Amino acid sequence: MAQTENLLIIVNTTEAYNQYASYVVAFLAKKLGNVSKVTIFYGPQGVRMTKKGELRKLAISEEIKELIAAQIEGLSASDLPDNLEQMARFEKDQLGVTIASCATFHVIDDFAKEVDDTSNIDDFIVPVKLPQAWEAIAGADKILYY
Repeated sequence: MAQTENLLIIVNTTEAYNQYASYVVAFLAKKLGNVSKVTIFYGPQGVRMTKKGELRKLAISEEIKELIAAQIEGLSASDLPDNLEQMARFEKDQLGVTIASCATFHVIDDFAKEVDDTSNIDDFIVPVKLPQAWEAIAGADKILYY
């Protein structure tokens, strides 16, 4: 089986479990799978999660931390963050995961005035225009949908 070099995780829902799963899979891809490029991309139905503070609302309880840590060698529950915003920042800053969203849908969903407007999205999320979204899709070795 060929090694995945460029993984694209498309999150096209606002469902909490899909949010959690996408960040856990991104973490595993970087830490266990040695995937060099991992991108979490918020599509049309998931783009609302990019609004400031939305990921922060998704807490990671102590019980869930214990459950996750017990399955990954070398990871302890205390290593895990308290919410998905903290997880996203860690993955971006420490693991190099790109977190992006379709800027066109920021405008369509009425929380941006134009595609370059980043005033209402979390600062760790890169808004991309349609050609950039296509490049991410076309360049991926593997695409996962959540």
